[in-house]
Amino acid sequence: MESLKKILLDKNHAGIQFLKYAFCGGIAFFTDMATFFICGWKFFPSLKDDELLVKLFHIDVEQVSDAERSMNFIICSALAFMISNFVAYVLNVLFVFRAGKHSFWKEFGLFYLVSGISITIGTALGAGMVYMFGLSALFSYVAKAFSSTMINYAGRKFFIFHG
Repeated sequence: MESLKKILLDKNHAGIQFLKYAFCGGIAFFTDMATFFICGWKFFPSLKDDELLVKLFHIDVEQVSDAERSMNFIICSALAFMISNFVAYVLNVLFVFRAGKHSFWKEFGLFYLVSGISITIGTALGAGMVYMFGLSALFSYVAKAFSSTMINYAGRKFFIFHG
């Protein structure tokens, strides 16, 4: 039990740090995905009938044009970002990085700024994939998430926290 506690709280070993970052990122990713798809299903229609999750959960979706789906993709992504980024911040401070390089509010602001830049790039990529190619929200969402993850890790490790 003591060794598990040491692994969870060790913020210096790069390999363990990246594994914890990936695990915490997975939790934040799940939070983001759940928020995005619930939002896209119930509030701002952005899902198609042939989406994997629509079929898997046997849900009815409102059919809208690709242009409207593209705009709703952006709205749902923004709402999901606000919630999942807060989850990511809390988990990163508790388990991954050493806080204190900046004051709390500056650190929190930088965390959202870096994440905001990465999610803007990823969301533009995803919305473009929906609008220009009519691709599924799920495929576009995965492309958005992958690009955001890579930018976020570098920004958090080197600019926001004590590596």
